[in-house]
Amino acid sequence: MVVYDIRCSHDHVFEAWFPDSAAFDAQAKAGHVACPACGDVRVVRAPMAPNISTGKGDAERRAAAEHAMKVLTNMREFIENSCDNVGGRFAEEARKIHYGESAPRNIYGRATGDEAEALQDEGIEFGELPWPSRGDA
Repeated sequence: MVVYDIRCSHDHVFEAWFPDSAAFDAQAKAGHVACPACGDVRVVRAPMAPNISTGKGDAERRAAAEHAMKVLTNMREFIENSCDNVGGRFAEEARKIHYGESAPRNIYGRATGDEAEALQDEGIEFGELPWPSRGDA
C-alpha cells in the first residue's frame, strides 16, 4: 500500500491510499479519484515528504506494545478468574441473564458476529475484547 498527497485542479490537497502507483495512475486516468472538497476528478500526485524510519522511537513503540499486551493478558487472567466461561453458548446465556431466566452473574465466551448483532438489537449489554493467546500455548 502507498499513500499519496493528491492535488486537484482547484489546489485542494488530500491524502489517498492505493495498492501501488500503477493503481493510482489507472484510477486517476479513469476519473475515479475525486477531490473530497469539490468533487474535481482532474487530480495529480502532489509533492510530499518521504516517510523515512530512523529507528528513533522504535524502543518506545516496542515498550508501548509490550505494555498493551501485559494489560490485555492481565485482563484475560482477571476475567478467567472471576467470570463463568460459557464458551459458544455466550449469546444464549446472556439472554437468559438479561431476561431474568438465570441468576445474574459475570460470564464470558464466544459469539458469532450475527449473535453479537442480535444481542445489540435486543439491548443486551456486553463487551468485546481482544483475547491474547497464552504465552504457554
